[in-house]
Amino acid sequence: MITVGMNYQVIDGKQAEFEAKFAGVQQALQQAEGHTSSHLWQDVSDNASYMITSEWSDEQAFQDFIHSDAFRAVTNWGKEEILSDRPRHKIYKH
Repeated sequence: MITVGMNYQVIDGKQAEFEAKFAGVQQALQQAEGHTSSHLWQDVSDNASYMITSEWSDEQAFQDFIHSDAFRAVTNWGKEEILSDRPRHKIYKH
């Protein structure tokens, strides 16, 4: 099992849009093979900073998901101009 921390810095004022997009990501995650659970967290000292923690059976399952059409369909951050910086992902192995 692995945990993935996905860090996002959102353009100020776009928080509600980001949270709505996460709802779509959450639906796609629920269908992904190897996915166990995911949670969205917001930084209490910077409300434009978010992290998604996601539990997976293994790293390959996560990699397969983030390279899938299902993931691309719900993560058009650039086109929507929601993020102020590139997302950063960190994998924590158990």
